[in-house]
Amino acid sequence: QVQVGESGGGSVQAGGSLRLSCAASRQTHDNFCMGWFRQAPGKEREGVASIHFDFGNTYYTDSVKDRFTISQDRAKNTVYLQMDSLKPEDTARYYCAKSTRGICSHLSGGNWHILASDYTGWGQGTQVTVSS
Repeated sequence: QVQVGESGGGSVQAGGSLRLSCAASRQTHDNFCMGWFRQAPGKEREGVASIHFDFGNTYYTDSVKDRFTISQDRAKNTVYLQMDSLKPEDTARYYCAKSTRGICSHLSGGNWHILASDYTGWGQGTQVTVSS
């Protein structure tokens, strides 16, 4: 069973930065992706960024492109989300999860869409609050 744990959330002012970490339980299979999602009160869970853990391919939703960076440390089974130039609309609870089918994202209309339905092993999340 996939288990993940998120950390690194907090409160910052607009324009600030935070780095989230996601430690996944040790896995025995290959070809998987790790994804970061966020959910604000009253809104659906939104895919933010994903990475193929073996190949390093990265995918971002359009609203965070050029501001957020996803990376991985294979030795530590950990994925990071560096968030820069934060905006109040980035306020949400952030979750990480794993896609064991190797499906990191879907390309549609020229944009990448990271779908929660492709992922499993959701953690408790970490809160990110950005004040204006």
